[in-house]
Formats: sequence, C-alpha cells, structure tokens
Amino acid sequence: MPYVVTENCAGCRFTDCVTVCPVACFHGDDDRVYIDPGACIDCGACVPLCPVKAISEDLDLSDDRLIWVDINAEKALALPVVRVKQAPLPGAEARRDSIAGRA
Repeated sequence: MPYVVTENCAGCRFTDCVTVCPVACFHGDDDRVYIDPGACIDCGACVPLCPVKAISEDLDLSDDRLIWVDINAEKALALPVVRVKQAPLPGAEARRDSIAGRA
C-alpha cells in the first residue's frame, strides 16, 4: 500500500524524503509535500528521513487520519514534483522539536 504524508509536515516542509524516492512521487506546495499514491512503489525509503514523522503507510493510519489518503491523492495531481531537497520553512526546526517532545 502507498505511503502518505500526514499533518506533521504542515508548516515544516522538510524535504529530506524526496532525495531517496526512486520514482519521484513527492509533490509540493508552499506549506508541505504530498505523495502521489499512483506513483509510490511502497519502498518506504522516505520514512526514516522525515524528521517530523509525517510519513505513514496508509494501512497504518488510524480512522481519524485516513483523510490524508485522499488529500495526498488530490493534491499530488495538481502540484509539481519535488525531486531535490529544499530549505525547510521558517519555524520548521521548532515544530520538529515540539513534535519530538510528543513522541
């Protein structure tokens, strides 16, 4: 099953994940990235590189987070592919630290 980017990516847009994707399935906007489920080959290489734990396999999502499957599918179709690492958004490190504190 494909991987999806969840709410933790919002306001961060760390893009370490895109650098290891063998099929360029990441798409991005000014706030975050999304995964195209049709292009994702379920390799999982991106998961350990996400510093905010925003990437999950769709089967691992709780019922209240399944909305991210549709959001990723819709957004990926309308946004450009992101293939190279970009600078994270201002405040991303603080958000990462706050998310790490909740883990």
